[in-house]
Amino acid sequence: MATPKPAIDYSLYLVTGRDLLPSGKDYLESLEESLQGGVTLVQIREKNTDTGEFLEIAKQSKAICHKYNVPILINDRIDIALAMGADGIHIGQTDMPIAIARALLPPNSIIGMTCNTPEHVRQAVKDGADYVGIGPVWATQTKKVAHPVVGVRGLGEMLEVLDGTDVKAVAIAGIKSTNALQCLHGAVSKTGRPLDGLAVVSDIIASTDPRSASRRLATVINAFKARPLHTFSLASPSSYARDTLLKSVGIMLAAIKQNSPLVHQITNNVVTTQSANATLALGASPIMATSPEEMEDLGKIPGALLVNFGTIQNLDGMLAAGRNANINKKPIVFDPVGVGATKYRRDSANVLLNTWQATVIKGNAGELAALANSSEVQSRGVDSVGQGFADPASFVRDLARKERCIIVLTGVTDWVSDGTTVIKLSNGDKLLGEITGSGCMVGTSVATFCAGASLVAAAARSSDAEDGMLARGDMLAAAVGGVLAVTIASEIAATRPGVKGSGTFLPVFIDELGQLTEENILQSANVEIL
Repeated sequence: MATPKPAIDYSLYLVTGRDLLPSGKDYLESLEESLQGGVTLVQIREKNTDTGEFLEIAKQSKAICHKYNVPILINDRIDIALAMGADGIHIGQTDMPIAIARALLPPNSIIGMTCNTPEHVRQAVKDGADYVGIGPVWATQTKKVAHPVVGVRGLGEMLEVLDGTDVKAVAIAGIKSTNALQCLHGAVSKTGRPLDGLAVVSDIIASTDPRSASRRLATVINAFKARPLHTFSLASPSSYARDTLLKSVGIMLAAIKQNSPLVHQITNNVVTTQSANATLALGASPIMATSPEEMEDLGKIPGALLVNFGTIQNLDGMLAAGRNANINKKPIVFDPVGVGATKYRRDSANVLLNTWQATVIKGNAGELAALANSSEVQSRGVDSVGQGFADPASFVRDLARKERCIIVLTGVTDWVSDGTTVIKLSNGDKLLGEITGSGCMVGTSVATFCAGASLVAAAARSSDAEDGMLARGDMLAAAVGGVLAVTIASEIAATRPGVKGSGTFLPVFIDELGQLTEENILQSANVEIL
């Protein structure tokens, strides 16, 4: 009977590169410190080293790795792996076939394969790989890649190939402590199959303190894996009842009015004034900043970020704002206005969503169909064309799973989902659709309630799980609250004396948004939880 292979922890997978060591830092010292910090698997990569030197480095590395009971793999060179008794090898698409490598290596050796497409993954599984390194996730200076960057969102399709198999997966290229959580959160198959680990190079090797660098990464990875549900919702589907959900919304509204969180908005210049007024009416503080140079400082201020690219004028500012929001665990609401109208808008949305992880994506049927590459609904400029989705509940659920965030589909009826729970909202007056920027104000309101959700969570959160979350608070409830605030306020405003049409409706609507209470929401909300 064959001896079973040892269990391998792929969580924090270090790929070495001596050329990246900081001045004065010894390689073996750096390796040992990285192991002390939490590295669980090591691959020795020496692309430009003579065989004798490579063998000596590999032997010395093995002694240190095994001192900490960490397996060691060799990149490409089976001769080196055999000569020094490595635990396995990692091979690329143009290297020796897995079958031949398996025949040459001792039984139970670990074999990993670099994969850049779902087809690569499928073949690696067929050939008997123990794990696959999938990517490149981001561009990197440590290795020239022959395949284009797939982005975080491209990893899910490759992970789907592994559903039902024992083959493990680690993400590779450009991963560091500041984007590790985004990668873990976003790289999940539709069925929930996650990554098994992250492969890291420069963030550890180039550090003057590799122990701390490894510890930061290990903390993020372990905290993420410890959370039972990797979602922006805090409650299980069965716990969402109408009154409980609306009570949460009311608590968020109270927190907003009491604390006036900052809601940073990079938004459509047509609606800047309306959006700022809506933010103030709800009790929050708006700032409309677009310069990339401001984003690091703004990202540190508690609140939320809204990115509305209706008039895409500063894509670099949007990229920097989102990156810093993710780093500081601030919720991000993305409103891809008119995304289906031009190739530039579609490309820009793709770049943004591969650079940072959105907490909520809000759009009309045409915009979300374009984002999902669905032909079911067409768009004309910022408007949807046609009858809408045949099954909007399934659409928002599926898109939320794909994008790993809350989806808000706006229309005559609004739909909200976190990928499991779907909530149907049927409030709103027709005058809302007759004023400029009503949809943009929904995005503003959702972002404001997300800031409120963060405030509520901050008052009660457990520090044990903080590093495993990209945004703190129940963002499904926040998205529902943001939609209801606008739609219920519109219903109340439409009944007020003096409102004769869209011109008189807008200022009264802002007034009613400012006077909205938890009681209004509980009494008026037309909510169905599916």
